Amino acid sequence: MARAPTTFDSFNAIAEPRRRAIIESLIGKEMTVNQVVETMGWNQPMVSKHLGVLKQVGLVSERKQGRYRVYKVNAAQLKPIQEWVIQFEQYWMNSLDHLENYLNEIQSIEVKDE
Repeated sequence: MARAPTTFDSFNAIAEPRRRAIIESLIGKEMTVNQVVETMGWNQPMVSKHLGVLKQVGLVSERKQGRYRVYKVNAAQLKPIQEWVIQFEQYWMNSLDHLENYLNEIQSIEVKDE
């Protein structure tokens, strides 16, 4: 059975941990492929492959500078991912509140026992 393409959308593209690492390394700066290779410690074909996927779904853009290709993150393309994840924020906050209450209860019981 053939693998489903990872270049279908941004969600599939960032499901790969190496692509997320590349995005993180590009935040706030531009880098050539060789700079990404040096930063990540991976071989050039692997970096180029992952940058190609990220470029295809629009998460990074590429521009030519002399004989080099320079990449940067398209932060606006990450917005749909952020909007999807934010819907879970209330759940996380409620869970943390419950944990805090539970820990406070345990701590007050331990203080009484001393």
